[in-house]
Amino acid sequence: MEPLFHAAPFIGYVYPNETVIPWSLLIVVYPYLTGLVAGAFTVSSLYQVFGMQRFKPVAHFALLTSLCCMLIVPMPLLLHLGHPERAFNATITPHWTSAFAVFGYAASFYACLLVLETWFVFRPHLVQQAQGKGPLRWLYGAASLWSYDLSEKAMSYDRKWIFALAVIGIPAAHGLHGYVGFVFGSLKSREWWSSDLMPAVFLFSAIISGTALLIALYVLSCKLRKTPIDLPCLKGMAYTLWGFLMFALVLEGVEFASLVYRGREGIDAIMQYVGGQLVVLFFILQFGIGSLVPIVLLSYMIWRGTTGRALVAGVVASAVLVLLAVFMMRWNVVIGGQEIAKTGKGLLAYHPPIFGREGVLAAVLVVLAPLALLWVMVRLLPPWATKRDAIDLA
Repeated sequence: MEPLFHAAPFIGYVYPNETVIPWSLLIVVYPYLTGLVAGAFTVSSLYQVFGMQRFKPVAHFALLTSLCCMLIVPMPLLLHLGHPERAFNATITPHWTSAFAVFGYAASFYACLLVLETWFVFRPHLVQQAQGKGPLRWLYGAASLWSYDLSEKAMSYDRKWIFALAVIGIPAAHGLHGYVGFVFGSLKSREWWSSDLMPAVFLFSAIISGTALLIALYVLSCKLRKTPIDLPCLKGMAYTLWGFLMFALVLEGVEFASLVYRGREGIDAIMQYVGGQLVVLFFILQFGIGSLVPIVLLSYMIWRGTTGRALVAGVVASAVLVLLAVFMMRWNVVIGGQEIAKTGKGLLAYHPPIFGREGVLAAVLVVLAPLALLWVMVRLLPPWATKRDAIDLA
């Protein structure tokens, strides 16, 4: 008995007994990019579908931004996979009970819809360039499918298609990102994720992130092109950002309050996590600096009727802070849910590597990839529409 007595203090379980966080920084970037897709398309639809003229200067630019982000969306998932060439197996041999497999078809449908709408919007520019001179005229001719009809009848036909595709794209874009929230909210094994409000939280945060990105890019593009900023358009995007930001903040607060109120199994570990590792990431960066500060700043400017350079500086600053808040929200959901042990006992720590396939450098390059693609697309398809270059729905 004596040997057993001395060994007794050293037997039992050691928590947390998990050593690997399977979903890394790239999986944080993935929902971040899909949110930018849905948010940018929402701004474009405010003009294309609802006819809000103040959004006209940025409508086509928003469409291009959504398309460029959508083309890069699969990249973080492919980098995360050990054998990315097997990704097509989900399409060839679909498993209809898998949310990820079904999403592959939904994402493909939306990508095709974006390409079609972009083609109809910029078809006059394609035709004009195809009939001109220069080494790219053959490329523009092929892109226009060698259809050079720009008669009023053809333009009316194109406008109907643009409207129809934009209408279909609204639920498609929002469903695209709502699905991401559905995936996390349906995982009952993770108390931090299991919430019926998760799809709505992801959806509203997507709208504000896409709007914030457009604000920053629009102002930057005006500075680079040395053209005046359309203040009514900027104010419209500021109002959109302000309104949806308040809804998103309320939803996130209600979601966290319901989680605490239910007090399900594992809530002790969650409260330990929130009161420790998440104080800076969750309360200070996401809620404080990223959400409350932009709301207060935008509210103050609206109340004072701020205009001119002060308006531009304040709106851009708010947009940058919102982009930070949404990224932190994605981090706190994806990484935060995995840092709480599934046993409900103990916390893990995630330290992303700098280099490697799933390191910080790779994630930064993936985030910058849509901007680089957008830089090329803007030169091939100028979104600053004129009567000759793009279809006017007014």
